[in-house]
Amino acid sequence: MSNKYESKKIDILLIEDSPGDVRLTKEALNEIKMDSELYIVNDGVEAYEFLTKKDKYSDMPTPDLILLDLNLPKMDGRELIERIKENEKLKSIPVIVLSTSNDQEDVNKLYQLQANCYLTKPVDFLGFIELMKAIEMFWMRLVLLPSKSIQK
Repeated sequence: MSNKYESKKIDILLIEDSPGDVRLTKEALNEIKMDSELYIVNDGVEAYEFLTKKDKYSDMPTPDLILLDLNLPKMDGRELIERIKENEKLKSIPVIVLSTSNDQEDVNKLYQLQANCYLTKPVDFLGFIELMKAIEMFWMRLVLLPSKSIQK
């Protein structure tokens, strides 16, 4: 009999331009031994190319979950989430906004753009570990994610 809280392996797209935050995220995921494949892009344009499988990303998987920083070069996170949620093939992918801002206007705007949740980035490694544990528990153990077949 399987445990209803059993983790399932997922593909995660991290859209983050800060090398320090990328490193913290990778280390936190390793620390908690999250069963996932992490893909990283550094700006909004590259993220949209990854998601729409353009050029060098043609063989990349559709992610099960997106971790999105807001303040990105080329196309910021607000514009990117708007494009994701307008695209029939992408709109069902859950988008978790990770931001240093806890400004209520940002929070309201991102939920209006259909973000699935908005989390404030921790400032230290232990905080990142706790955040990744919470993401893993909720998004990998409790939530039923949409089938990738609806994104084709």
